[in-house]
Amino acid sequence: MPNLPETPMELSSLLARRLGAAAIAISFAAGGVSYRIETRRAEQAALESAVAGARHFESPAMQMAIEKASGEHLALNRLLDRTRFVGIRIFSPDRALIYETWEDIPIALINAAQTRQHEWPGRGQSHRNWITVSGERLIQVVLPLFGKDGTLAGYLEGVSRLDTQTVQAQTEQVRNGALTAAVSVLATALLLYPLLLAMLRQAVGLSSRLLNSNLSLMRSLGNAIAKRDSDTDSHNYRVTCYAVALAEAMGLPKKDISALITGAFLHDVGKIGIPDSILLKAGKLTNEEFEVMKTHVLLGIEIVEDNPWLKGAALTIRYHHERFDGTGYPEGLRGDSIPLNARLFAVVDVFDALTSERPYKKPMALNEAMVIIECESGCHFDPTIVAVFKRLAPMLYTQTCQADRIELHRRMHETLARYFLANQMPS
Repeated sequence: MPNLPETPMELSSLLARRLGAAAIAISFAAGGVSYRIETRRAEQAALESAVAGARHFESPAMQMAIEKASGEHLALNRLLDRTRFVGIRIFSPDRALIYETWEDIPIALINAAQTRQHEWPGRGQSHRNWITVSGERLIQVVLPLFGKDGTLAGYLEGVSRLDTQTVQAQTEQVRNGALTAAVSVLATALLLYPLLLAMLRQAVGLSSRLLNSNLSLMRSLGNAIAKRDSDTDSHNYRVTCYAVALAEAMGLPKKDISALITGAFLHDVGKIGIPDSILLKAGKLTNEEFEVMKTHVLLGIEIVEDNPWLKGAALTIRYHHERFDGTGYPEGLRGDSIPLNARLFAVVDVFDALTSERPYKKPMALNEAMVIIECESGCHFDPTIVAVFKRLAPMLYTQTCQADRIELHRRMHETLARYFLANQMPS
């Protein structure tokens, strides 16, 4: 069962924490994605700008400069002045360097560009590279150049340098994009919070009402049994209290105890289908009558099997008359093959039968009942469970066995609230 808050304030706090955590996680993710996209976009823009600048060199002056492999290349230098490049290098068709010129930049940048290996693109292609040196960024662009006759005339390598203002502008653009994405996610979460809170409250309210309906059904079935068999009027309440106390002492998980509660309260629900001549018979049952009485465990399974909420009760209903030595019914299971809840319940069921008053007998004292329980250890009962129950029996006998009907109902309500209602927000 989900661990839901108990009050509207706790519900609001839980939703706010989880929605906030989710929004922060998503905003970081969205910011990270946006950062990468914006960074990629800024880098792509810088590369495209560098390529566009390199296209200036695809001109008659460039062809003339390449054809004159010596001289001052004044035309080439004038083109350099009109671009963003800080250096250009010209290579022959066989990729031999024939000319280069650089602006006044640190020698480390020039050396990095000169030693950087690159590809030699074909017609209509270009090669571009990022070069990072001591925190500075250079863009290297390589273009093929062709003569008037369409033959390869050589290659141009242009190197541009991102100035501080450009870098700052790119950084600001990237930061703003990431921040916008993160803020958008957080704002969306804030706007959705009231709607989600209202929906969650409605869902919890429906869950709580459904749970109360199931608990009412369980109590109604138990009362129906009591109406048919006067001996079980308070028996269901007592054995449920006994079973829960014993299960808690044994450290059973909460979900197992929840199933044990429904199983204990409805363990004899199948007696509804037993004829009155057998169910209410004052004397000892004949063998034939006892065989009919034994069918109440299977009838009980048929009664609860179509209710998913009571699914956990089935093990106790079906197997609470099995014996540890394998002589029980309906399947003659032995030892640990008997479900734990059924083995546990068998002890408290017999204990309550011994210590309760019935039309045909007086109640036994605690010591007498425990002598019988201990004698049956290893035969009827699981010895491990008997050892735990022995320590609890005096307290249970005082608090539960001698309690009146009102007290038993109060304690049953507390048990149901602890295991079924504690995790539900009040409607």
